[in-house]
Amino acid sequence: MKFMTREVLLIAAMWALAGCGGGGGNSTPLGGNPGTDPGGGMSSGGSGGIVGGNNGYIPGIFNPSSTYAKQCAAPRAGTDDQSGSTFTENMFLRSWTNDLYLWYGEVPDTNPRGLSTEEYFQGLKTPLTTPSGRAKDQFHFTYPTAAWEELSEGGIEVGYGAQWVILAQRPPRKVVIAFVEPGSPAATQDLSRGGEVLTADGVDVINADTDAAVDQLNAAFFPVDPGEQHVFTIRYADGQTRIVTLTSSEITHQPVLMSGVINQSGVPVGYLVFNDHIATAEGQLRTAVNALGNAGIQDLVLDLRYNGGGYLAIASQLAYMIAGNSRTSGQTFEKLVFNDKHPNTNPVTGQPLEPTPFHTTTLGFSGTVGVPLPRLNLERVYVITSNNTCSASEAIINGLRGVDVQVYQIGSTTCGKPYGFYPQDNCGTTYFSIQFQGLNAKDEGNYSDGFAPANSQDAASIKLPGCSVADDFTRQLGDPLEGRLAAALAFRASNNTVCPAASGAMPIPGVSAKQSLSRADGIMFKSPARENRIMRKDLGNSLSF
Repeated sequence: MKFMTREVLLIAAMWALAGCGGGGGNSTPLGGNPGTDPGGGMSSGGSGGIVGGNNGYIPGIFNPSSTYAKQCAAPRAGTDDQSGSTFTENMFLRSWTNDLYLWYGEVPDTNPRGLSTEEYFQGLKTPLTTPSGRAKDQFHFTYPTAAWEELSEGGIEVGYGAQWVILAQRPPRKVVIAFVEPGSPAATQDLSRGGEVLTADGVDVINADTDAAVDQLNAAFFPVDPGEQHVFTIRYADGQTRIVTLTSSEITHQPVLMSGVINQSGVPVGYLVFNDHIATAEGQLRTAVNALGNAGIQDLVLDLRYNGGGYLAIASQLAYMIAGNSRTSGQTFEKLVFNDKHPNTNPVTGQPLEPTPFHTTTLGFSGTVGVPLPRLNLERVYVITSNNTCSASEAIINGLRGVDVQVYQIGSTTCGKPYGFYPQDNCGTTYFSIQFQGLNAKDEGNYSDGFAPANSQDAASIKLPGCSVADDFTRQLGDPLEGRLAAALAFRASNNTVCPAASGAMPIPGVSAKQSLSRADGIMFKSPARENRIMRKDLGNSLSF
């Protein structure tokens, strides 16, 4: 599958894996025998499929997805997979989508015969758009099941530990380091935030414009296997240029990248960089918040600019630790709304629909279940955001707003994911298809065009008090002079009234404010476990994640 063109830089190799998941490979040409071909003989448009049996494709008729589950074109050894075909895998996806997809009524009923599983799945989503003109569903993807399980539980993926941000996709391109994971190969080489990559394996990152060159860049930036070695030339703001050889390895992400206390005119202000709602975050957040509480902080700057999401329950836990008991007791953190086929029952767990509460104890993600969580009891929080702030991170903002914690936003418009899903494995591929929307205690949740600071130029978004401020790669995270952190501190010191000149959402002629903002903030490629609102069904609805 070819993702790359000379006009667009770097679709990550891990996303190539995600995009190519599915059973395909044994599909047959269109036009089988009407009497024996279970898929009928019509084109993929499907409006006139020919019936060939009880389990065949009939437009508008959907058997239960269990009819086709685990009937695989390539059954996995040692599993309960059964022998099937690409067609049965597609039929599973068709029925599963019709039952659980949030906007099932907007999905074209396409004949699954003759399409690869990946091709078919990509068509099982709404074609409609949001008020700003963005695709209504931008969050439809697959992932190899084995890789997903390893990643979602342990936060492990192959890389160097340098999180790249693509600030300009076309020549002259610009790719910089946003942060470096502690103990990673990039950290060992003393790489740090702000380094701009000039060359990768001898290829000019800024100006390369051939398919072959982009393929080389893709291979260098996003290694697939541990042990790969690639050479990078990296330049820093002070003019220092370094040539380093990075060896890929299995990277364990550190969700809480840093936390500490800033003394602002004698007032202790907490600062917490939270990058991933993965399982290991539970213990790290508990430790960090406990330390901040012991330090007696009076305000908190929560840096979510690079947090794309993950487990919803961890978002609930952090929101509780910020707000404390008085505001959250008996309150809803997030209520899940499924499609109109399932108004009262969670269709995945089978349990009555109950809101996700503000979780007050550990849930066993990364330690003992039932340990009380520390709490800061804050009435307000300053949240640093970007267009890479998504999903479960946005749920923190929305959930706190629902119980009247004042959220001040510093940075730029969030990505706009009020939706989520339960991962669904079938035949070795895990599918992610939007199944619910999250609403806070005030039934608010329509932020599909994101949250934006009040002085931004992004008209379609939900506006919050705060300041539009561009990302600052000239200083390290945690430096009180770093642009967004400095703006948060100054805004706080001004009694939440004074912002610097808006710089996080500058308009680009001919494109929407949201598109303009995304270009200014850059694109950060992360795995699905780090960019979505994920629920787990194994512990039941009351402890869904």
